[in-house]
Amino acid sequence: MNHRHLFGGAALLLAAAAAQAQVIAITGGRVETAAAAGSIPEATVLIRDGRIVAVGATVAIPADAQRVDARGKVVTPGLFDPHSSIGLAEVSLEPDSVDTTVDNDRFSAALDAADAFNPRSVLVPVNRVEGITRAVVFPARVSGSVISGRAAAVNLGDASQPVDRRHVAVYALFGEAGASQAGGARTAALAQLREALDEARDYGRNKAAWERAGRRDYRLNHYDLEALQPVLRGEAPLAVLAHQASDIAALLDLAAAYEVRLVIVGGAEAWLVADRLAAAGVPVVLDPLANLPDRFEMRGARIDNAVQLAAAGVEIAFASLSGESHNARNLSQAAGVAVAHGLPWPAGLAALTAAPARIFGLEGVGQLQPGFEADVVIWDGDPLDVTSYPDAVFIKGRAIPMESRQSLLRDRYLEFHGLQQVD
Repeated sequence: MNHRHLFGGAALLLAAAAAQAQVIAITGGRVETAAAAGSIPEATVLIRDGRIVAVGATVAIPADAQRVDARGKVVTPGLFDPHSSIGLAEVSLEPDSVDTTVDNDRFSAALDAADAFNPRSVLVPVNRVEGITRAVVFPARVSGSVISGRAAAVNLGDASQPVDRRHVAVYALFGEAGASQAGGARTAALAQLREALDEARDYGRNKAAWERAGRRDYRLNHYDLEALQPVLRGEAPLAVLAHQASDIAALLDLAAAYEVRLVIVGGAEAWLVADRLAAAGVPVVLDPLANLPDRFEMRGARIDNAVQLAAAGVEIAFASLSGESHNARNLSQAAGVAVAHGLPWPAGLAALTAAPARIFGLEGVGQLQPGFEADVVIWDGDPLDVTSYPDAVFIKGRAIPMESRQSLLRDRYLEFHGLQQVD
């Protein structure tokens, strides 16, 4: 039997006790900080009131600390999925349970993923028991518009306050997806994106005149125009789905012309323009498993895309770009594939932790260092190995229950058939 969710009683007891403690000391494990300190063998991570206060091999442990023994295990930051529909889609084939797509274009940039996020989705525990502690949730598509709405950063552990930050990016489509929304051609998609930015810039500069009806009408409504202001001010990036190298080059020109921050999502052919991306400081959110040309715009896809980009100095983050919210949990395995094809191991871990937090402006998340929120995962082996799984997961210093719908169903039917769990 797959032991993916078969956790020992001792680990569960430790996690439950730690959940009640204000001071937690995770001791003896190999701590992979995803920060400047790198890897620290036989180290301690000390947590107080949900934040990390010390990390190292000689940390003084307070007498009142709840100790969690991680000897022989690997301790990492929680994993961060930077392109997710967790909490926005329950059953992908049941439209009533999907809040990522809109079939009219009355609103586009104003659509806010945070408004629909469901922290009690059954898919939240499915992913967090395998180390996913944070995500950026995106609206996927608005019919007739290349702009889909605003993304939000969420945590998977606090149902009362699940949204960490709203409006971390405005999401848009280019390439084949954008062309289909704009009437069938990339030229129309890029023209629509330029028009939106031009109107938003004019609105921002002349808002008072618009409010007294002293300005021309815009194609976009004022809610969409307001939503684009943080992008024009450089406070939030424009995150654009694009795969083809020529599409990425066109977006780099657009970002330079409008002086906006750009994030490329997808980037199957990004390695072909890696030097330009690095020079412009534009990061890429990519799927390290995307190595087949399943569309014309991905003819140049290759398995070492991440390796080529990182070598050129491009910041990368890993995501499952299929929109399959059930399986963000497989990101660690995908990172392992990138490492197997030449990406340095620390870069593979950073692409799952520190990099997505930086790309979307989340401070104090994604690394194990003092002052950061205590998202911590204790693994039974190398976290980038397909055979390794978490023994315990902490989000904001709280040990989460290591159970999901799948594990509950498993236990129910094991008991029904009189079977026993086997490690």
